[in-house]
Amino acid sequence: MFDKFHDECGVFGVLNHENAANIAYLGLYALQHRGQESAGIASVSSDRRRSETNIGDAIGSNGTGEQIIAPGSLQIHSEKEMGYVAEIFTEERLRRLPGDIAIGHVRYSTAGGSMLCNAQPLVASTSKGPIALAHNGNLVNGADIRRRLEADGAIFNTMSDTEVIVHLIARSKAADLEHALVDALSQVKGAYSIVLLAPGRIYAARDSYGFRPLVLGRLGESVVVSSETCAFDLIEAVTIREVRAGEVVVIECAEPSPRIRVVHEFTGPREARCIFEHVYFARPDSVIFGNNVAEVRKRFGAQLAREHPVAADVVVPVPDSGVFAALGYAHESGIPFEFALVRNHYVGRTFIEPKQSIRSFGVKVKLNPVREIVEGKCIVLIDDSIVRGTTSKKIVRMLKDFGAKEVHMRISSPPTTGPCYYGIDTPQRRDLIASAQSIESIRTFIEADSLGYLSEEGMLAAVRNGDDPRGLYCTACFTGKYPVLHEEAEAAALV
Repeated sequence: MFDKFHDECGVFGVLNHENAANIAYLGLYALQHRGQESAGIASVSSDRRRSETNIGDAIGSNGTGEQIIAPGSLQIHSEKEMGYVAEIFTEERLRRLPGDIAIGHVRYSTAGGSMLCNAQPLVASTSKGPIALAHNGNLVNGADIRRRLEADGAIFNTMSDTEVIVHLIARSKAADLEHALVDALSQVKGAYSIVLLAPGRIYAARDSYGFRPLVLGRLGESVVVSSETCAFDLIEAVTIREVRAGEVVVIECAEPSPRIRVVHEFTGPREARCIFEHVYFARPDSVIFGNNVAEVRKRFGAQLAREHPVAADVVVPVPDSGVFAALGYAHESGIPFEFALVRNHYVGRTFIEPKQSIRSFGVKVKLNPVREIVEGKCIVLIDDSIVRGTTSKKIVRMLKDFGAKEVHMRISSPPTTGPCYYGIDTPQRRDLIASAQSIESIRTFIEADSLGYLSEEGMLAAVRNGDDPRGLYCTACFTGKYPVLHEEAEAAALV
């Protein structure tokens, strides 16, 4: 397996569309790169008459559907399962999601294990009405709040920190859902970009640091919200604006068209947008934090060429993560760009290794060099990061086995020295090769002829958008400077 950071989660919502669940399905399909373990959609109707669906039909014969029914309230329908979006949402399942409002979620587990009970959206019946919640991020005080709530008698059904928000909403003394949501969010710390579904409306909110992206868009007379703009491109929606850091907005049904209203604005000491969205996570065709991802990655590569030039014959990306940085490196250096590593896009999540050991089998089943491009050449190999170093070592060795004369590794981000506590699944500090090894030691380990990382200054310059990026981005995984301390980060800071 590749030793990459894992994508966190993706959220999507749509209001005022007659095929809301189908639009949510397409949105999640575009966001599949953000989470491949599970996916779910919850839907509701803004019109009580259209919500009168037979419970048996809604649940289906296999019993995997959910309905949350509060007395006197509309019904929230939910379908979720482990696996990929296209595998889960058959036509039959989408028919079990009636209504003109829907939210969806794709998940890779960060807080909580990889099992169906942790799949989102989470649905609940509360004194404020039925709700469904989808969350991208990680709450650094989620475990503390959970322990307090459990001591007070709360019963949790999942291991996800997202359920903490649901409990805080349900227990809030606020008179209505809107104020209960604000009350709940005022008690949590860390990273969250959330969409919350309720009859007649969707709430969208980002934490005051703005760690994770969240964008509003319009599709005809419908309003959509998504983790990334690439989902808008698929459904032909137009971007309106980002949900600003600390902002809680409501998208509500109104005549003649839905209305977007700011409910509350939390203030924080600074913004801390996740720089790794640009380095690796976001799709290249998305606009994140005001910048097109592909263009930023090309700027990363160009700056990398200026900082770490090398005499070589070809620039080769590690697909797919290194492609745009490699294009930037090639353009700046004048060295030809070549796809010398071919990726097998049809590898499933698991595969059976042969009984007879094949060296570097896990990498070879996903990547294979083109001998005619590699043989006898000095290669600049571009990737976005080195985590444990084991995969980089196998790729370098494989290129040399195919006849490469030299392999010079170039990384389009600084050395990754610390874990993330804000919604990215990263190894522990001791498993990050750069946390304890010098660049020269890493070079020796991966068997490259040279190794160069993009500087923090060069990386931040590439995302400059009229402001000083140093005060706008979180670079904790490179610098160890955590905007919101986590108990593990606090312990490490004391060492």
